[in-house]
Amino acid sequence: MKAQPTASHFVNGRYVEDTAGTPMDVIYPATGEVIAQLHEATPAIIEEAIIAAKAAQKEWAKYSGTERGRILRRTADIMRERNHDLSVLETYDTGKPYQETSVADATSGADALEFFGGLAASLTGEHIQLSGGDWAYTVREPLGLCVGIGAWNYPTQIACWKGAPALACGNAVIFKPSETTPLCALKVAEILIEAGLPAGLYNVVQGMGAVGGALVTDPRVEKVSLTGSVPTGKKVYAAAAADMKHATMELGGKSPMVVFDDANIEDAVSGAILGNFYSSGQVCSNGTRVFVQKGIKEAFLKRLTERLSTAIIGDPMDEATNFGPMVSENQLNIVLGYVEKGQAEGARLVCGGTRIEQPGSWITPAVFADVTDDMAIAREEIFGPVMSVLDFDTEEEVVARANDTEFGLAAGVYTSDLTRAHRMAAGFEAGTCFINSYNDAPVEVPFGGVKASGIGRENSKAAIEHYSQLKSVYVRMGETEAPF
Repeated sequence: MKAQPTASHFVNGRYVEDTAGTPMDVIYPATGEVIAQLHEATPAIIEEAIIAAKAAQKEWAKYSGTERGRILRRTADIMRERNHDLSVLETYDTGKPYQETSVADATSGADALEFFGGLAASLTGEHIQLSGGDWAYTVREPLGLCVGIGAWNYPTQIACWKGAPALACGNAVIFKPSETTPLCALKVAEILIEAGLPAGLYNVVQGMGAVGGALVTDPRVEKVSLTGSVPTGKKVYAAAAADMKHATMELGGKSPMVVFDDANIEDAVSGAILGNFYSSGQVCSNGTRVFVQKGIKEAFLKRLTERLSTAIIGDPMDEATNFGPMVSENQLNIVLGYVEKGQAEGARLVCGGTRIEQPGSWITPAVFADVTDDMAIAREEIFGPVMSVLDFDTEEEVVARANDTEFGLAAGVYTSDLTRAHRMAAGFEAGTCFINSYNDAPVEVPFGGVKASGIGRENSKAAIEHYSQLKSVYVRMGETEAPF
């Protein structure tokens, strides 16, 4: 591969290797082949990354926002120029079709770098006039060293979503990718250096939970940002809280998508496909509980089945392919287990859900109908291409059922009644809502969840609040009085 990284880690501006670390095989999900072998970060690698980051951050904080932003924008330009190579690498890392990675991964990362690069110069404090001629001012300061822990579904995007706002605010970053998809973040680090980022400010170290734990609990780390599952998020959040570290948790969901009988069925089916089968269903915000009003249920299922029959399942490098494998054999087995549970609990398997007998981790997209709220497939995050279709009668009923979950990441509604659409958005207990659309994630819009789905927000101006802190300075213009 032209874009293949040359070592396991990227620390202090260069690729580094330590073969004393536990070997980590990188498996191409489409074939099951081992395409690379990396080594888990040793304590020496972690220490080198922390020391380099802490030293570099002190100097980076002295840069103006304009200077920092210029480097981030240059990085975005290089990523766009190399979109093909970066997309090929993403496909090897995740198994997602090139048709998808070429428009949704490196491009999304570049958008984040460009957005926060443009925002960096505007990160100012304010002057506050007080009585008696006194006044105060605020200064927005970086937090220091930020640790990012990535998920395996969008490795390039997540590396940038965490890195771009952190760097724009004057922080240093150590990013630990998922051990399942370790390659892409290394190229992000490499390109940042090429674009002029000083060494030590964006480091990538590989490993499993123990490496993440060592980073999260190190007293020199000021901020932790995780994208991952709720159980992992609770552990990381607790570890961060123990040392009063700043934390952003972007976790999982079991999001509802509500389709009213006045919806455009073609659009609603498109939304359901995007919210269940894009990235082979491996998207945290997916609308996997599709509530369809009874009057159009069968028409919806008929059209959905017809559309799914046209999915092109095949070589992810073929630009015609639009549905790829699961990221790993382990994840495939988890999904197959849920398909069995759905059938055992009495849901009707309308189509799909069968393993494709060929090398790699393949399954056909599954649709269950006649699903009830208490079934495992309707309550637990599957993180695979399994859609649950549930019936409903009234608006009041469906809002209550949609919110009856520990999660609160996303929610969507399809209807031609825009008044009702806004009522639904107001009633959903979710951090991100969609009206007649699903799974849009432009960098200009805050993204994050409520309830068990997370803490904090990524993207948009809101992310700045999570990668910086305000210092208040009070200025007395007259004499200081005291009671004695």
